[in-house]
Amino acid sequence: MLDLQQAEPVTVEISPANRAIDVSTSRRVGKKAAAAIERDVRHMFRLDDDLREFYQSVTADPDFAWVAHEGAGRLLRSPTVFEDLVKMICTTNCSWALTEKMVSGLVNELGRESADGRKSFPTAAAMAEKPERFFRDQIRSGYRAPYFAELAQRVTSGSLNVEAWMTSELPLNELIKEMKSVKGVGNYAAENLLKLIGRYDGLALDSWTRAQFARLRNKGRVASDKKILRFYSRFNSWRGLALWCDMTRDWLTNESIAE
Repeated sequence: MLDLQQAEPVTVEISPANRAIDVSTSRRVGKKAAAAIERDVRHMFRLDDDLREFYQSVTADPDFAWVAHEGAGRLLRSPTVFEDLVKMICTTNCSWALTEKMVSGLVNELGRESADGRKSFPTAAAMAEKPERFFRDQIRSGYRAPYFAELAQRVTSGSLNVEAWMTSELPLNELIKEMKSVKGVGNYAAENLLKLIGRYDGLALDSWTRAQFARLRNKGRVASDKKILRFYSRFNSWRGLALWCDMTRDWLTNESIAE
């Protein structure tokens, strides 16, 4: 579901088509809307990302050469940084089921409805209209309630431009500091957001990636974060993407690389 802002939201169906993708919409759209849909789809699927340097860095390593061969590494993202940021806050310190419940609640309560009854992810302006208690009582977001209210107000007022992170030339540490100025964003969330805007310096380690690394790369033994960092450090600024591809390879092959 894509929100076209000035027009009614539209449901977009995307399917593979001979080394390309086919995009169809739930209703007819004009040229301006079609251009916006193409822009959003290209953004979401990272079609314009240049990964040649990454592929060159992994090709020489037998354990990672598959990445370039499969064309892996284009991490799916939302149409906007704001949506990814809100969703990332929803992933912290909770189960995936609770994350889905919070995101679904935001969409159902605040999203704009299309002709087919589906709803888009809410804008910052829509969220800013709601008080903290709405996020606590209706969305069941717990401690995140004041974070959502404050974030929406900052974005709507213009005091925080999260979309500018996509093209920011700030040094890595300064950009992370700005991301962490958003309440609810710590190292894990910030480093994941970095990956979604195309900067892969951070590993974004959590309990799942640590357990995966232990199983796949450390004979089942728990490894320190420093050891995990050392393992992927040879990929330099691409180390976060190398880790993600490594940890999720069996999602593509349906078999573990440890087998």
